[in-house]
Amino acid sequence: MTEDDEGLPLADRLARHIRTLLISGELAPGQRLSEAAFSERFDVSRNSLREAFRLLTKDGLLRHEANRGVFVTVPSMASVIDIYRVRRMLECGALRQAWQQHPAIRVMRQAVADGQKKRDAGDWVGVGSANMVFHTAIIDLSDSARLTEFYERISAELRLCFGLLNDPEHLHSPFVDMNDAIVTLVEQGKPAEAATQMETYLNLAERTMLKALERAEQA
Repeated sequence: MTEDDEGLPLADRLARHIRTLLISGELAPGQRLSEAAFSERFDVSRNSLREAFRLLTKDGLLRHEANRGVFVTVPSMASVIDIYRVRRMLECGALRQAWQQHPAIRVMRQAVADGQKKRDAGDWVGVGSANMVFHTAIIDLSDSARLTEFYERISAELRLCFGLLNDPEHLHSPFVDMNDAIVTLVEQGKPAEAATQMETYLNLAERTMLKALERAEQA
């Protein structure tokens, strides 16, 4: 748990922590979540954990199967299309109004450097994690706690999509340099151009993701 979680009910804090595990890629699509193991891991009662599971199920990140337990959601084609529709609205909007000296820009630049380092090492899961940091920082440009919280849920769903792919290099490799180009435009005080490039980026990423999911379903 973090300081940002202070003041939240226990179930909400647990749900946020589990969402972080999803965003980091530690939990995979279709994975069964053991109540006993998670209760011990977080040192909480099973009742509190069940309430956290219920909250995440409501968000579409988990699913409950009668007599079988709780599982991480497996994203569908329809959910991918909806995720990218929302991302275009949020991320392009945040970039259009970006202030050139916003602290989030430094986070974006560091995420690009981390992504390039992970790419050079062939760590494509690490590249995916750096990419998530980059895009979360874009939302932070909006200075809206509500948007940031909402984007956490989108990020978790997006990472589940990554987890379905057999070839993460194919998905992530084109976008490391595109991230670099976008943050460079923001640094140069060209927010409109950055937003336009982000829309192109997200359209390409959506097509890449859908094609990869189609191949995975046919395999």
